[in-house]
Amino acid sequence: MKKYTPKYLVGVDEVGRGPIAGPVAVGAVCVDVAHAKTKLSSAEYRALFSGIKDSKKLLSIRRESWFAKILAAKKNRALNFVVTFISAKEIDAKGLSQSIKKALQKSLKKVAPDPKKTQVLLDGSLYAPAEYKNQKTIIKGDLKEPIIGLASIVAKVMRDRQMVAYAKKYPQYDFEIHKGYGTKKHYEKIKKYGLSPLHRRSFLKDRFE
Repeated sequence: MKKYTPKYLVGVDEVGRGPIAGPVAVGAVCVDVAHAKTKLSSAEYRALFSGIKDSKKLLSIRRESWFAKILAAKKNRALNFVVTFISAKEIDAKGLSQSIKKALQKSLKKVAPDPKKTQVLLDGSLYAPAEYKNQKTIIKGDLKEPIIGLASIVAKVMRDRQMVAYAKKYPQYDFEIHKGYGTKKHYEKIKKYGLSPLHRRSFLKDRFE
């Protein structure tokens, strides 16, 4: 039997499963394996795919440094990436699992032009649509597979930036600090100001009904 050799390698990860406010985000990074090596020197290629860690374990300044490298590689057409957001309102309406599934499908559709030629590596409990026959879900994949680590970084950086932007519209909640997570101060802000349109009411019904 002929060994399967993918043309495209895609890493997928999600960020924002736990916050009580803001969107959930799914990042997908796609590399055309042969094309990427022609667009980067061997040293650049190794540097891009080595030393990646789970984005949540990196300091913000390190994530931004990695993100700059990823953007440069995208500009050079060595890779492509997409981050899809699903809003708090839709999470409340359809549930978190369905929202993540929708975001994942959208991100994959944009970066992986041919499912038959694509190997998809996913973190944790994520699964690609059935047409992606060559897929593998890996526990702690963002630590074990560099391309999943890249997906984790782009999703985390772009979601954090979105929360900083939201903070300008809703300054009373300090979204730029906690990024929507349920910190003690965040709960105190909700108690004082009530819920904003960014809050996931389905996550807060036991506290703020």
